[in-house]
This record gives sequence, structure tokens and C-alpha cells, in this order.
Amino acid sequence: MKLFNFSTSILFQWVSYLSIYKIVNLIKLRISYLFSRFGFQPIWNIYPHFISIETTNFCNLHCPECPVGSRNESKTTKSSFDFALYKRLITELKPSLQHVMLYFQGEPFLNTHLMEFIRHAHDANIYTSVSTNGQFLNEKTAKEIVMSGLDKLIVSMDGTTQEVYQTYRAGGSLLKAIDGVKYLVEWKKELKSKTPMIEIQFLVLKTNEHQMKDMRELSKSMKVDRLSFKSAQLYDFENGNELLTTKKNFSRYMETKEGTFIIKGQQPNRCWRLWNGAVINVTGEVLPCCFDKGSEYSFGNINDRSFSECWQGSKAHDFRQRIITNRKQFDMCRNCW
Repeated sequence: MKLFNFSTSILFQWVSYLSIYKIVNLIKLRISYLFSRFGFQPIWNIYPHFISIETTNFCNLHCPECPVGSRNESKTTKSSFDFALYKRLITELKPSLQHVMLYFQGEPFLNTHLMEFIRHAHDANIYTSVSTNGQFLNEKTAKEIVMSGLDKLIVSMDGTTQEVYQTYRAGGSLLKAIDGVKYLVEWKKELKSKTPMIEIQFLVLKTNEHQMKDMRELSKSMKVDRLSFKSAQLYDFENGNELLTTKKNFSRYMETKEGTFIIKGQQPNRCWRLWNGAVINVTGEVLPCCFDKGSEYSFGNINDRSFSECWQGSKAHDFRQRIITNRKQFDMCRNCW
């Protein structure tokens, strides 16, 4: 659920990145996807409309439902996406790419070259967005963000008091996140910039659902552009979960007559996301979507091949074919709505 509508200037900002080539590519993507629903995949030279880059694979917080935050750090090799590899990727995709999301897993601001990533995509006429826990937003970084050309910044803020906030954002400071957002708003005003569009994202959980009204008021007081209440993806939900919200409109799951839980809605044997976007993890593996947290279904690595060879190769084609044949054969798809 979204609150605070986009202004006309924000919509214009998005449209300003479009080109005839990008529009034609998107139309071809849509046609290819529609054909796939009948079991046919046209072999066309098309590219995703957006990509998501894993700028880092580690985080400063320990959120319980996050594979990065909850994993044992001693068993994790901390890595950041190579900037030279990123530039090569942008060069290949910039004619058709509309949006680069500089986040997947990990905290993006732990990548010391993040501002360079943003500026490089911005200079290539590509819309940019970043999602952060807000712990690295201070007066200095806020100014750098506004000056970088970043179009959208999502700040996770799952509570209006420290006690509630830290039940999920373990190790985080609510005050740091709030102050960081205020610095951003101030620098946008100081530099007369309409960007980045600032969105507060509130993950609705049983532990914080009683503060949704308070979050509306807090967001208004911070003068952000948007507030979104997001449903939580839970890994162990079949027999219930202590984080599962009681607010049905904000839950991905529903209770059965037997007392167990299942994901809401139907899961047809198709997925627009496999045509429209792609994820590249920190080591360069091209993944089908953001639900492939463990990089189990890689289409190939851009360190060894071009993105096109990975995304349009036999592994990608076979994976899409298996999705439109029987989507439920993939565990990651069973928790996707």
C-alpha cells in the first residue's frame, strides 16, 4: 500500500529517461512474454527493462528474516561489486535499460564506490534507485546523494520507537535513520533538487502493526515523498510465525481450515519478472529474480561472458520454459505472490 502520490515532476523524471529504442525494446519484451503463455518463446535480441545489482553481500544489521542479516558472518566472504565490471555492464545495456536498482542483498552504502555507481548510470541516462537501512545517512552523505543524481531512495523504517524498530532492524538506530532522512530533505531544498524521491518503507509485522498510524504522522513530519506499507516475506510460515501480522490486507499468507498457512492467491505458470528484469549478484552471476537468494539458478557469469549471452542463453531459455510448464517445481517460487 502506497501513501502520498507521485507528483507530476517525479513522473516526468521517470519519463525523461525513456527513448524510442527503450520503448520498442519494452514492447518486444511484452510481446515475447505474451507468446510464452502459449508455450512459445520468440528468439529476439531483447534486453531487460531493469536490472538489480547486488552492490554488497553483507550488512551492518541483523534482521531475522534476511538471509544476509541472519547468516553467520564468520562463514561469509564479504564482497562488493566490482566497479569496472559494472561500467562494462552499463555500456552493454544502456541503449535499452530504463532502471538500475543498486540493491539486492546487503547494505548498498557499505560499497565505498556507491556514489560512482549512481553517477555512472545517471550519466548513461538510466533511472537509479537505492534501498537502505538508513544507518549511513548523515549530513555529508546526504549532500553527496542529492548531488549524485540518484532518482529514488528507499529508507527502511519499521517502527516509530526504538523499542519496536529494533525488534526487526536488530542493531539499528531509529534516530540515525530519521536524522538521515531530514538531512536529505534539507539538502534537496538547499540545492533546489527534486531528486532523490524519498520513500519510507514500513515492513508490516505483528511486532509493529500497531504503529502504522504513527508512521503516517512521522512520514508527514519528515516531509518525505512517499510512504509504503510492505508485506513481509517469511521463510517459515506454514505453521505460523511470530512476525506474521494480524492485518490480513498486509499479509502474504492466509490461514487454512487446518490451521496452517499458505500463500495468498493463485500462482499461474508464468512470470513477467523473468522477461522484464534481471538480478546480478556480487560475483557477477545473472539470476532470474530477487527470490533467488542463494544464486541457485544462475544463467551465467558476466565476468566470463556478456550479459546478453547469459540472459538470452540456453540456461535462461530452459528456466523460463520450466516456469511456464510448472512454476511450483521451484521452491523460491512457492513463496512469491
